[in-house]
Amino acid sequence: MTYSAAAGRRIPRKSHKSSRRLVGILCVGAGVAWVLSVMLGLSVTISGPPRALALSVHILAMVLAFGAILLVDWHGFLWLIGKRELAETIRLDGAAGPLIWSGTAAMLLTGAFLAPNVSNPWTIVKLGAVLVLMLNGIMLIPLMRRLVVMPPTTTFAGLPIGQRVHMLLCLAISQACWWTAIVVGFVNAEL
Repeated sequence: MTYSAAAGRRIPRKSHKSSRRLVGILCVGAGVAWVLSVMLGLSVTISGPPRALALSVHILAMVLAFGAILLVDWHGFLWLIGKRELAETIRLDGAAGPLIWSGTAAMLLTGAFLAPNVSNPWTIVKLGAVLVLMLNGIMLIPLMRRLVVMPPTTTFAGLPIGQRVHMLLCLAISQACWWTAIVVGFVNAEL
């Protein structure tokens, strides 16, 4: 998601409403895509080289999305402790967004061909973590729209408390879900 606005301008109330509408639409879309991927995974079984290819692309997509998220989260942490400016973090987030979302989409697509074992509770945990990750990323849209209109030198301490809490919660959810999905996937030997 790319964010653009003139620095220092207040967001009109209409933009808050459009952000809520966009978040709602994207959350429904993400939920539908996740359900379709899981349902397809339960009904389609492939084996041999096609499964190996799907698994390889799935792992590469996971590395792409998670790597980009780690970079954005790290850069955000550097901003949080005053080592980077807000404008730098927003710019990096805009550049990494397509990598994160294309990696996530590729994971959903390839995951549909990996026949998840939904009788295994750890598989359910992993699938749930992926859904929460997508919804968490979408929930950052209104916050990023607010941040992009702030002066480029705005510090974390200069944000309203609600925005600081929103940001820290999304960061914690992001990292917890990614690490859960990765660890459960490898421990279970099911990606």
